[in-house]
Amino acid sequence: MSNLEKSGTFTLGDRTVTRLGYGAMQLAGKGVFGPPKDRAESIAVLREAVESGVNHIDTSDFYGPHITNQIIREALHPYKSDLVIVTKIGATRGLDASWNPAFTKEALTQAIHDNLENLGLDVIDVVNLRAIFDVHGPAEGSLEEPLTVLADLQRQGLIKHIGLSNVTAKQIADGRRITEIVCVQNQYNLALRGDDALIEQLAVEGTAYVPFFPLGGFTPLQSSTLSDVAAELDATPMQVALAWLLQHAPNILLIPGTSSRTHLRENLAVADIALPDDAIEKLDGIATTG
Repeated sequence: MSNLEKSGTFTLGDRTVTRLGYGAMQLAGKGVFGPPKDRAESIAVLREAVESGVNHIDTSDFYGPHITNQIIREALHPYKSDLVIVTKIGATRGLDASWNPAFTKEALTQAIHDNLENLGLDVIDVVNLRAIFDVHGPAEGSLEEPLTVLADLQRQGLIKHIGLSNVTAKQIADGRRITEIVCVQNQYNLALRGDDALIEQLAVEGTAYVPFFPLGGFTPLQSSTLSDVAAELDATPMQVALAWLLQHAPNILLIPGTSSRTHLRENLAVADIALPDDAIEKLDGIATTG
């Protein structure tokens, strides 16, 4: 068993992936816009991730835009047969780096073709529809029209599976009346636990849950409890926060991102961390104490 396999596996669509994957967001420039400072390092990070056993990469063509997917293609194409690439659509980037909703049939269709072209694929494994009714988190609103468009593109053979991002339990239930939903991607971490009940229900249903910003955003969670537990385990606070997610629910898939090979190795080492019960109890209390 490789170190990464210690994180376990879970089903994503019709594929089995290791639960410790890689998120490509940080391969773009500052603010997820423009080129990276070191393209060669970005390519090296991707290659080392896959060589280390990562077989689940999360990306989007609005990272850059286009740049992140082009880097993935340059680094990894032709792709290993077990590699699952998941992308997101539902937004475009303005010239000022703004994030703008893009839910029309034309915009969604163009987004799929852009992802296919820039990744060098004939079909995308999983496409997440990103809801942006509220930039601060999930908010109610109908996804029927955009999901119907995606379901049609799926029937055309351009998409294998469909997921949802930044959504409520009602939107997931409504979406399942249109198409199968294989994964949900929401913000969730040690301190932000609003999806606890949803994660439990999705686990019963065999649906993957992929937390974004698992470390609180672009900076690590600030918690003396987290730091204390990390010191006791001779690990970093970020590693402990990721290890807690892995042990919290069997259907959680992690996609920590980085543009540094050193940081990548720290993230992948999380597979070797087994949190004792007393540490989990302390960490569980972070959300309660704020």
